[in-house]
Amino acid sequence: MDTYDLLVIGSGPSGQRAAVSAVKKGKRVALVEMRSVVGGVCINTGTIPSKTMREAVLHLSGYTYRSIYGMNYRVKEKITMSDLAFRVQHVIKTEIDVTEAQLSRNGVDVLTGVASFVDPNTLRIDGARGTNTFHAEKIIIAVGTKPANSPKVPINGKTIINSDQVLELLDLPKTLIVVGGGVIGVEYTCMFAALGVRVTLVEKRPKLLEFADQEIVEALSYHLRDSRVTMRLAEEVESVEEGPSGGVVANLESKKRISGDALLYAVGRQGNIAELNLTAAGIDADSRGRIPVDQDFRTKVPHIFAVGDVIGFPSLASVSMEQGRIAVARAYGDENEQTNPGFYPYGIYTIPEISFIGKTEEQLTEEDVPYEVGVAYYREIARGQIRGDTTGRLKLIFHRETREILGVHIIGEGAAELVHIGQAVMALNGKVDYFIDSVFNYPTLAECYKAAAFNGVNRLAKFE
Repeated sequence: MDTYDLLVIGSGPSGQRAAVSAVKKGKRVALVEMRSVVGGVCINTGTIPSKTMREAVLHLSGYTYRSIYGMNYRVKEKITMSDLAFRVQHVIKTEIDVTEAQLSRNGVDVLTGVASFVDPNTLRIDGARGTNTFHAEKIIIAVGTKPANSPKVPINGKTIINSDQVLELLDLPKTLIVVGGGVIGVEYTCMFAALGVRVTLVEKRPKLLEFADQEIVEALSYHLRDSRVTMRLAEEVESVEEGPSGGVVANLESKKRISGDALLYAVGRQGNIAELNLTAAGIDADSRGRIPVDQDFRTKVPHIFAVGDVIGFPSLASVSMEQGRIAVARAYGDENEQTNPGFYPYGIYTIPEISFIGKTEEQLTEEDVPYEVGVAYYREIARGQIRGDTTGRLKLIFHRETREILGVHIIGEGAAELVHIGQAVMALNGKVDYFIDSVFNYPTLAECYKAAAFNGVNRLAKFE
């Protein structure tokens, strides 16, 4: 039996970061991956493929420049699923190569096979070359998630698919039903709508993306409807069946019936724990396969940690990496490495994309915090006109008395990049005056911060 200081199960963002961080501390580390390639869900089926597909959609459809060149503008007239998959496969291969090089360079052993616990310190790895057992002083579970299934929706991998199977569609459907108005469902709704697909989005909650600022979500909802998306909110699917002459029919509990060429089921994800045999390690998971942890990402077994999507919200690759780093620090008694979840940015790659950090107006109202808002519109910023994005906006929320920045909420192309300026100012306890006193390159979208700051401070002036 081979022995390691640390065994990490899963080679996604959290597993990679945990393994490399442990090596930097002088530990002997092995990373276990069930696929024949590293990268986990993030690189192979989730984040990287979906975001690459989004870029391919924006480029080939000419979506970004339609306001300049006309609604019929396209880079490629007849876009196929093969066109989208071509770019995706190229990026996946490159990212796998980069990850393998990083792990190799840092001396992390990669063990290929399915891991399961024999006892709290021992893992059995079942791989193509047989079965082996490994012992470790500490273990980190970073197995990620897989699409959740429902008996109401019989996935067939052809016309009824989950989010891992989108690129396996043979043809671009003319009509699509998307079940699930969470991040994944809304992102794919936007992509297909940009390609001219008539999408019907079914969501059982009354609002989309309830954790985001509702003014921003309302703006996104307007753009979805403007892209001919039909939204069925507060509706639930009762059953799904294949149509008599092809296609799919979704029967809703309200007795409505929706037809489409294909259906994408994107309601939640399930912890990828089926093969782990957690019972042998003395660990429990909830009904959705999520593993409970404390603030240091420690499970109820002190030397076993869990990080990434398998522990639940927020299920962001960026946050997962940070969780992996902090888990290793705490595993080896390092209290100096710190992180502040209050300053984690969120990126939602809809069209247009959404990004935010800090509190929403709804949260601050609930907490009785006196705040003021400043808004800047892309259409009033020269770079917005140059890029052809006249729909975006940036919203600054700041304390009325201390003038500290409490939140930054952006919708528009480049939002996920732009939010980091606000993140830096917030982390340094900056005030709204920083943006007023600073000079930004012209023309840039960063100028939105200055315009929003002036807008907000001018509102305050009316009370002085």
